[in-house]
Amino acid sequence: MSELTKFIFEGLPVRGMLVRLTDSWREVLRRRGAAGAYPQPVRELLGEMTAAGVLMQANIKFNGALVMQIHGDGPVKLAVAEVQSDLAFRATAKIVGEVAPGAQLETLVNVRGKGRCAITLDPRERLPGQQPYQGVVPLHGDRREPLQRVQQVLEHYMLQSEQLDTRLVLAANDELAAGLLIQRLPVQGEGNLEGAAGRRNEDDIGLSEAFNRIALLAATLTREELLALPAERVLHRLFWEESLRVFEPLSPRFACACSRERVGGMLRGLGREEVDSIVAERGDVEIGCEFCGVQYHFDAVDVGELFTPGVQQPPGSRAVQ
Repeated sequence: MSELTKFIFEGLPVRGMLVRLTDSWREVLRRRGAAGAYPQPVRELLGEMTAAGVLMQANIKFNGALVMQIHGDGPVKLAVAEVQSDLAFRATAKIVGEVAPGAQLETLVNVRGKGRCAITLDPRERLPGQQPYQGVVPLHGDRREPLQRVQQVLEHYMLQSEQLDTRLVLAANDELAAGLLIQRLPVQGEGNLEGAAGRRNEDDIGLSEAFNRIALLAATLTREELLALPAERVLHRLFWEESLRVFEPLSPRFACACSRERVGGMLRGLGREEVDSIVAERGDVEIGCEFCGVQYHFDAVDVGELFTPGVQQPPGSRAVQ
């Protein structure tokens, strides 16, 4: 089963999380058809984004949707991972052109340096006039060099947005999407200056050194180990000399928010004349969910009911997976 394990380092302002998406990740790929439909580099990109999205949502405990989007000027025009507050997730990608075997982030979405990563926090219950929060970072570091891994992009994002040191290790294949997050927590009064020379507080230096030591240990985790070892073995392998408090695991799962009612609402937004013209040309309206692959069909009778006040259609009556 898919699991997310939270832990803290006793006596240190450092926390961590480890996620392993197993059956739920395979369900995402199954709904894309044979071999996950996407080329292997895209499947790995989406898996890493999904694992990272689950980690970030669990980290901030946001009541709403966390939506991670990577878009740019390569063959992958858009990759999306969305995670709800209960850790239900879904993912999709739009590809235009050929994806080379073994392609990295730069050649997938950042060929001419136009790639961006956007993190959107969309509240479940918006207040009047409230808009989703969005942060955007380019797919390069402070020195303008292209970043080759999703984990580098997100470490850069989190340092800019939250001003917290964070280390990520991500990996994915066709069986599993996994990730490890280590983050330094803020400490009250941290960063105070002492003396005429502005010497940093020695406790602050010690806390930084502790985080750096743990981050270096986390960086030794290989892709193969992250994908092959269960959570308890990963934590023991990395932090056997540290004092850890490990909490009961949570259960991320695949779930899609699409529905026949939502699709019907979208069609009503197009207007009766536009929808009738599609039915006249094709015989019916067929709309597929990009996330879960469900196909929704509306024939002439369904369309008539859509635009007849007070008539409700049976939910899912013409939804085909």
